[in-house]
Amino acid sequence: MDKSHRSSVHRVLGGGAVADVILWRKWTRSTAFLVVSTALWFLFERAGYNLLSFMSNVLLLLIVILFCWAKSASILNRPLPPLPSLEISEETTVKAADEMRVWVNYVLSIAHDIAIGGNRRVFLKVAALLWVISYIGSFFNFLTLIYICVLLSLTLPVLYDKYQNPIDDKMSVAYDIARVQYEKIDSLILQKIPFHSKKEKKTE
Repeated sequence: MDKSHRSSVHRVLGGGAVADVILWRKWTRSTAFLVVSTALWFLFERAGYNLLSFMSNVLLLLIVILFCWAKSASILNRPLPPLPSLEISEETTVKAADEMRVWVNYVLSIAHDIAIGGNRRVFLKVAALLWVISYIGSFFNFLTLIYICVLLSLTLPVLYDKYQNPIDDKMSVAYDIARVQYEKIDSLILQKIPFHSKKEKKTE
């Protein structure tokens, strides 16, 4: 696979440091992320450590180290701890708010299509997605599910980046089969369900 084809996946993932980690282009960072995620999962899931206690102990240890460092630096004329500016810039806040606004509006538009527009296709997709999430969640707890998502994020994009052409061919065939089955279900069942929007009720 040529570089231009491989870079498209990197660009879809944002083209930044996160994409480099997901696609294992920065082996040290990707390995560190995997090791830390595995250690945290083992610590909380297998060793039975409490998340609140762990965070409190880590913060307590960090505060004690920084306090002792600052006091010893003032006595021994040593440099202070190299901490960055501990504040969130207005630009970062505005950017995060804009990003959140886009996602919230997207979710609200889906809810509008289902509740007001009576969109059967969107309703079926959302219902199927929620059922799959509920079914998978019955086998794992929330922490294990997050860890599985981390493992998948570090494996599936790499495999897709390497074998994109055969995967696209298989997915295209699977999509055609699913579309045909959906059209059968839509014609036999879904179209017989009365979905009326508020606009249609007003015109009647």
